[in-house]
Amino acid sequence: MDFRPVERTSQAFQQPVTAEEVQAVCRRVFGSDVRVVSAVELGSGMYNNTYRVAVAGQERPVILRVAPEPGRQFRSERELMRNEYASLPYLAVISSLLPRIIAVDWTHEVIGRDWMIQSFLDGVPAPERLRDYPRTLWHAFFRQMGAIARQVHAVRGTHFGPVTGPVYGTWSEAVVASLEDIASDLDSAGLDAADVRKVAAVAGHHHAVLDEVTEPRMTLGDFWTLNTMLHSSAPEPMITGVFDTDRTWWADPQADWTIRMATAKADEREAFWDSYGPLDRSPGAAWRARIYEARHLGAIRLERYRLGKEDAVRESYGAMAAVLVELA
Repeated sequence: MDFRPVERTSQAFQQPVTAEEVQAVCRRVFGSDVRVVSAVELGSGMYNNTYRVAVAGQERPVILRVAPEPGRQFRSERELMRNEYASLPYLAVISSLLPRIIAVDWTHEVIGRDWMIQSFLDGVPAPERLRDYPRTLWHAFFRQMGAIARQVHAVRGTHFGPVTGPVYGTWSEAVVASLEDIASDLDSAGLDAADVRKVAAVAGHHHAVLDEVTEPRMTLGDFWTLNTMLHSSAPEPMITGVFDTDRTWWADPQADWTIRMATAKADEREAFWDSYGPLDRSPGAAWRARIYEARHLGAIRLERYRLGKEDAVRESYGAMAAVLVELA
């Protein structure tokens, strides 16, 4: 087998599996006599380990995704792969864009980690393909993103929180619990979490503003350019795939990472709103947006810590301080 893992240090958050473990996974899925031709780790993801696996007799490769060992997972990111699997029935509106699930295994009998095998999506990762087009054509891409987000955000739920739980009866409870989980994770990493706890206290004190949001909607949690595929030869950007939907939440749509990114700059991404529709600009929505930004910043701090970006971790404290000033 041609096995090509991404080289990482022993201190890195993502730790590869072995060639023997890839073979064992494939034997469980495809049969004991299967022959794995190659397994190439894809380095674009920052949480799971992802491999493009070619199996003899299969026309197309498959994607093997392996979750971090349970002991390495943060409280706020617990069992994300299981959350993704549970969310699929609620993402039926975009099922034609999602990879097909071939097999999942939460037993840890083959390897001591959750894993999932998915179909291989057609196309080219958007960060690579989008650069091939003149920027005058990028508006088409962001309009498609707005349409996809609108479809997902129209899906109604019965409670707030991650699809696999814990579940919350009110939006304020879900937001405060999320902030407290992030603070606990920062504590476990040896990082100062006082600012996140201040935001949680503010959110709890002003819970009535958060609880103006009464209807849970499906949110993707991490949907932006990094998690989309584009057609390899279309004359303008055409989204052919969406992947890594493991951070789905029943939430206020305006708390979604997608909305945060769509509002981040006044550039081609403004076309997002052509298909998504107008953003709520009421005073309550503006206040909630600051709480959501603080939650995003706390999650970003954890991610930067995972990736060993110490300078970027330090920078996050200034950004959070600015949000706290606005919330005062």
